[in-house]
Amino acid sequence: MTPFSHSLAQSVGSLNETTLISCIHNWLGRATPPPPAGIGDDCAVLPAVQGSPLLTIDPVVYGKHFDDSLPPEQVAAKLLKRNLSDIAAMGGRPHAAVLGLMLSANLSMTWLERFFEGLKVSSLTYKTHIVGGDICSAEGRTFAATLTLYGEASRPVQRLGGQPGDRVAVTGHLGGSLLGKHAAFIPRLTEGQWLAARPEVKAMMDLTDGLAKDLPAMLPPQACARLDTASVPLDEAAGRMAERSGQSPLYHACCDGEDYELLVILDGQADLSPLLEAWSRDFDLPLTLIGKFADASPETDGHLTDAANGNILFPRGGYQHLSGQ
Repeated sequence: MTPFSHSLAQSVGSLNETTLISCIHNWLGRATPPPPAGIGDDCAVLPAVQGSPLLTIDPVVYGKHFDDSLPPEQVAAKLLKRNLSDIAAMGGRPHAAVLGLMLSANLSMTWLERFFEGLKVSSLTYKTHIVGGDICSAEGRTFAATLTLYGEASRPVQRLGGQPGDRVAVTGHLGGSLLGKHAAFIPRLTEGQWLAARPEVKAMMDLTDGLAKDLPAMLPPQACARLDTASVPLDEAAGRMAERSGQSPLYHACCDGEDYELLVILDGQADLSPLLEAWSRDFDLPLTLIGKFADASPETDGHLTDAANGNILFPRGGYQHLSGQ
């Protein structure tokens, strides 16, 4: 479904800003509380959190993060869930969000109503109120939504903290996200909180740009990541993508991005058996050991390498935002 309409009467250009905001308020329903905690004042007044405050931001942009093939409800769900995935990677819990919209006058009111219906459902599902936002007009065929999410964590787990000898683990299965998972994923909030409570966990991040790019971002200086390629949990969609592209399923598992799984660094000095056994009791989702951090040579410093032969893997792999590759 295209977000845009050829009819002025069926587009946002037929409304003034006050009327549009009133529509949005009505569409969100219970997902936005009354002011001052929700929409209706210059700022939303939020209660203090008990742990460390967390703040993250992510957009969805037409032509970049979605196209006409994605229903508006799924566009909205993806917007909220990709922010929730950041909170999950810190071991946190979400509380409230504000939404910035940039839209052209030809945006369909029907499409926008369905977008907010999807946002309401996701907000209620993940107990995250939409408490305010802003609207800006744009030219051409434009829809861009940016969500800023506020949360908290008892023990915020950062990306950095691993050392040579530490083990690398990942939740779920990787690769082939463009075949559907990029919009239909589940943010690993419960799993992130569980992992953050474990002393063996030294660092975490969510996999958004692909293992080939995200894992090196977690490395300390003068270190490399040695990947046990046979252990990487391949999504069946990675195999289907490989049939189309001619690349290997491993390539897609490492380079596609938008897996929204948790990449976890575990203490290499610890006995990991109790953690892995407890995980298996509490979750059906796999947690797979896929490699470790190691001291690097000048050539392998900062790189992902094959544990079997030391070769550098996918040195320019993963999603590169400014080049779009």
